[in-house]
Amino acid sequence: MVRVFGAAVAFAILLTGAPVRAADMVIGLPAWPSAQVTAHIIAETLKDRYGLDAELQERGTMTLLAGVGRGEVQVHPEVWLPNLARQVDKLSNEDKVLKLNTAGVSATQNICATKATVEQTGVKAVADLLKPEIAAQFDSDGDGKGEIWIGAPTWSSTEIEKIRAHSYGYDKTMTLLEMPEDIAMAAVDAASSLGRPIVFYCYGPHHVFQLHDIVMLEEPAYDPARWTIVHRADSNDWLEQSNADTAWDASSFHVAYAASLSEQRPEVASFLSAIALNAKDITAMSYAVEVEDKPADVVAREWIAGNKDRIGEWTK
Repeated sequence: MVRVFGAAVAFAILLTGAPVRAADMVIGLPAWPSAQVTAHIIAETLKDRYGLDAELQERGTMTLLAGVGRGEVQVHPEVWLPNLARQVDKLSNEDKVLKLNTAGVSATQNICATKATVEQTGVKAVADLLKPEIAAQFDSDGDGKGEIWIGAPTWSSTEIEKIRAHSYGYDKTMTLLEMPEDIAMAAVDAASSLGRPIVFYCYGPHHVFQLHDIVMLEEPAYDPARWTIVHRADSNDWLEQSNADTAWDASSFHVAYAASLSEQRPEVASFLSAIALNAKDITAMSYAVEVEDKPADVVAREWIAGNKDRIGEWTK
């Protein structure tokens, strides 16, 4: 067995000309466009400015944060708050293994519909989804319940949207769909084109607000006294123990990185802490990937080429 393994390694070296080199850093690759482009921007900059090779790993955001805690992942390109506030607080303040970029991007999280949907169905508020006569207008499979996309399976927001649906009560009138974002956005495009009603979880900045006339459904203002989030991993009765029947709190997202970089690679930590993206950047990234169908790495290289001065400021 040892001889066979040694022969395999020798054969690999013959093919490549050198032993396989481990990456200097691991960057997470979450399942949404702007985070993927940002991950590639970081990886390309680490290579160009610091001569470091980064491995990009596709993982769910919770798995990525756990990887930071274990020292397996050094960068998460887009950590959302308040979605991950509990995990970030533990990793940052208790375990001292995570740092957040302070220049976050202000964001929104809502339940949305197209303007045509509002006019066609009469839905104006999230609470309207409890009404059988309104929910029935979103029923595409004839099972008596409407359908609403609440996010991708690996998103932290999806679990919270499930809590919100249960708290409002529309999980009884609407089927909660979990699927990749590109499929959901294709459904929004198709519904808009065909004049069919559609309602869905939406976040911004995002290209969907450029493509379509989107309406955020009305909700009571955020009230911390009415938000209690118990995560699925913490209790079998997480839905019953949770409540969130108001709008989301003000949201933002940030580049997060391993605190150990401050000592091990201070120049990299300085770069990561200085990254300052804005809503225009994020919308353009999302549009390029989802609408123009460009690979995230291509979009990243194009963004870098057009923003060399900004990167120069971040990498001083």
